[in-house]
Amino acid sequence: MNNPFQSFRSPTDRKSWNFGRLRVLARGHELGLIFAGAFVGITSGCVVTVMSLTSRAMHMMIYRVSGDGRLSGAAADDKSLLLLAPIAGGILLGLMIFIMARTRKKPMVDPIEANALHGGRMHLTDSILVAVQNLISNGFGASVGLEAGYTQLAAGIASKFGYKMQMRRADLRMLVGCGAAGAIAAAFNAPLTGAFYAFELIIGTYSILTLTPVVVSALLSTMIARLLAGDDFAIDIGHFGAIVPADYLPAVLLGAFCAGIGILIMQGVAWVEELARKSSIAPPFRPALGGLVVGLLALISPQVLSAGHGALHLNLSTDVTLWALVSLFVLKSLASAVSIGSGFRGGLFFASLFMGALLGKIFAYCAPYFDHATLTPVVYAVVGMSSLAVSIIGGPLTMTFLALEITGDFPITALVLAAVITSSLVVRTTFGYSFATWRFHLRGESIRSAHDVGWIRNLTVERMMRPDVHTANVDISIEEFRHDFPIGSAQRVILRDKDEKYAGMVLVPDVYASPVEKDDEEHGLSDFIRHRNDVLQPQMNAKEAAALFDKTESEALVVVNDLIERRVVGLLTESYTLRRYSEELDRRRREVSGEL
Repeated sequence: MNNPFQSFRSPTDRKSWNFGRLRVLARGHELGLIFAGAFVGITSGCVVTVMSLTSRAMHMMIYRVSGDGRLSGAAADDKSLLLLAPIAGGILLGLMIFIMARTRKKPMVDPIEANALHGGRMHLTDSILVAVQNLISNGFGASVGLEAGYTQLAAGIASKFGYKMQMRRADLRMLVGCGAAGAIAAAFNAPLTGAFYAFELIIGTYSILTLTPVVVSALLSTMIARLLAGDDFAIDIGHFGAIVPADYLPAVLLGAFCAGIGILIMQGVAWVEELARKSSIAPPFRPALGGLVVGLLALISPQVLSAGHGALHLNLSTDVTLWALVSLFVLKSLASAVSIGSGFRGGLFFASLFMGALLGKIFAYCAPYFDHATLTPVVYAVVGMSSLAVSIIGGPLTMTFLALEITGDFPITALVLAAVITSSLVVRTTFGYSFATWRFHLRGESIRSAHDVGWIRNLTVERMMRPDVHTANVDISIEEFRHDFPIGSAQRVILRDKDEKYAGMVLVPDVYASPVEKDDEEHGLSDFIRHRNDVLQPQMNAKEAAALFDKTESEALVVVNDLIERRVVGLLTESYTLRRYSEELDRRRREVSGEL
């Protein structure tokens, strides 16, 4: 008989039931992923708006910037603030670094690393801390942008939401991409830029399944940011006539030139970081010292402060001498390298746009040497902006769409595309890293993009090996061996010495196939021992194991705990390794294509 009170659930039960239905919708239906992307987009728009308004409020309070002004473009009335504010920010950030060093031991994971190694898993608390550090750095004038904080916090919220919904690995990675897409789209009022930023840099690939959630997130984030803040990042390039074939040569040369400068900037930041690590200055004191250097540079030109929004528009809208452009570029590049290298939290996204615009205007002084070219200095600035940004940040289509959306001019997009492809090609063939992946490389990580390689690392020898192995003493005689291991009882026997260390492997059929002579009994199994020094270790992944199988031409190898103790912990065959590796590859393919 049915319970008449069964339908009257408690509020807690109803909440759990509704959450369960929401989880099923998010996991089991494409429409659920779209709703999830929409939620992340709305959240990202709010994150960008709050962080942006907070930063501007800090600039108004600390530097006394007017409400409609930007720090890097504002007039500096009080020189003491230019020097002291970055130092104060460095002291505050150093205190935060000191506290975090005692309370948090694990390194913070950014969206690219999360999607490449951890299946989209990010810690929300870490993301909030990164965003706060980024606000302190930018708000007190360090030469960094807020885009790193935008994407970190938005992606962290998306990852937390996806984890609560118990989403699959591929869907969680996609949701992290939605968060980053929404953050960049809201920051620049550029939904296409945000979407392709996610595809090229955060997700690492484009597919039909990820298209709709990512684009929905970028569109909604842009609308929310415009509704709440009303900022519109745009560049007026004016009227310059039609693009002619002769214009492509200087654009391509400018792209190659920006690629070389971008490589120098990345190496310069790494050099400052290495110099700071090798110094005797403790990490909590480094930001204050970096703030002193930034403050001294700001006394020369306040345009080096913060991300550079005001300085960008100031230099695009006015005629500036060649010497002033070169000086400002050198100062800004030094300020950015010192800021990041000394421990201020932030990225080079907008700084690369600003410095690229300066390089474009510098390159424009060479325009008279190109016959029949019709480009104006502002167009060169837009081309240089995209070219330098793609050399440092990556994402050729991202930077091409950014140029399209901030100028609203389609004809110059073809010029930008030619320049960014050139810049990207030069960086890939000569340097091989973007700024983010270069920093991973310096840490010892082999990440070149956000492609999911974490599953390979998770598919370790320890997970695949068989722990039950047949073992014997290396000094055993052939007669004893045949007695202990009759034909058919085992295929391989692992030999260990008196110290229980691995001494080699013997194939049982080999022992039985060889006739036993009197001398053989004296030598024992020495003639049958294989792979004395060819061993696997538990932490190796399937790809490394397959390479070792191919090198040793062995069908099976012993797994030892390490190369010192050489204690046998298992056995792994080549056939099983390749089968598991193929199964995982097929699983990832089916996840991307939507078959799972």
